Amino acid sequence: MGLNRKISRVIHGVPTTDGAGVRLTRVFGYYEQGMMDPFLMLDYFGTDHPEDYVSGFPSHPHRGIETVTYLLDGKVEHSDNMGNSGVIGKGDTQWMTAGSGIIHQEMPQKTDGRLAGFQLWVNLPASGKMIAPRYQDIPASRVPVVNLPGGVHVKVLAGNFGGIRGPVENILADPDYFDVEMPANSEFVTPVNEDYTVFAYLYEGSVHFDESRSESVRAGQGALFGKGPQIKAFTGSARARFILIAGKPIGEPIAWRGPIVMNTEAELNLAFKELREENFIK
Repeated sequence: MGLNRKISRVIHGVPTTDGAGVRLTRVFGYYEQGMMDPFLMLDYFGTDHPEDYVSGFPSHPHRGIETVTYLLDGKVEHSDNMGNSGVIGKGDTQWMTAGSGIIHQEMPQKTDGRLAGFQLWVNLPASGKMIAPRYQDIPASRVPVVNLPGGVHVKVLAGNFGGIRGPVENILADPDYFDVEMPANSEFVTPVNEDYTVFAYLYEGSVHFDESRSESVRAGQGALFGKGPQIKAFTGSARARFILIAGKPIGEPIAWRGPIVMNTEAELNLAFKELREENFIK
């Protein structure tokens, strides 16, 4: 096995709608469950047209997962049943641990500019499914940026890059979450835990993760990597920007219905029964 991880699968996002009609690209989701363990779903949204997003995501429940919202542009207002509320804006991150249960809403705000960003769903192990809900709201000003030779910039949202730690803390998946910007004709290298799931999603330009440079990954495509201790990326004549995410696999059964992810059908049925009987919040 070589030093650099090779691409085991190129992932093609699928246009869809969610919430009350928000247009987005589902990079992976229910039909890939288990393949990206501990990650369940990744959505990318990017549009200049408010009609694509203003309907938002009205009140809905979550249990057994974490949702991670990273905004590239625009504003999203959020609120929940516990009285939490606020607005996240350009460059901000919200890592929400739903745990035992939360009912919240996320409503993009109409602006003159673009709304763009990601929402990632991270599974919780059985031991963490029913922990108390919490938020980590990270403003852009708290996200360290590492500047590398050749004009490469790395935003460290979570994990460790070159001894620089991201502001998101105490997450069971022990994640790395980097936003990498590469100019043309540049190189990027980072070590990764050999036992962790690692994937990337390109949202600008194109990049090679294969030293032979036989095939590039282009904007709108994701890459799931095989085994190895590091990721190495190259650009040619085009610049690139991508998120790179790694996390510790759980290796447990997944029972998934809509916004709730548990380990068994019995646990799912109980969650929806409690939701109907208004006994969902613990």
